[in-house]
Amino acid sequence: MHELSFGTWLIHISSVVEWIFAIFVIYKISTYKKYSLFFWLSLAMVPNLIGAMCAITWHIYDNQELLYGLVTLQGIFTFIGNSTLAFATFTIYKMKETYE
Repeated sequence: MHELSFGTWLIHISSVVEWIFAIFVIYKISTYKKYSLFFWLSLAMVPNLIGAMCAITWHIYDNQELLYGLVTLQGIFTFIGNSTLAFATFTIYKMKETYE
C-alpha cells in the first residue's frame, strides 16, 4: 500500500466510516413518523458508498492495471449515487408539503 501517503489513507478511510455513520443516522431519523421520507435518502447514499469502496480496494492493491475496472465501477456508482441522492432530495422536498 505504498501508493498513497498516510494522510491520504486517513482521509479515505475516515470518509468511508463517516459516510456509513451518516447512513445509519439518517436511517434512524427516518424511523420517526414526521421524517419517514428520509429512509429513501439513507438508501440513496449506498451507491456512493459502494463507489468509495471500489476506489479504496483499488488503492489497497497498489493501483494494479489488472484491477482498473474498479475505477470504472467507482465512476458508475458515483454517477448512480449522485443521481439517486438528487432524486431522493427532490422527492423529500416535494413531499414535505403533504406533511406540513
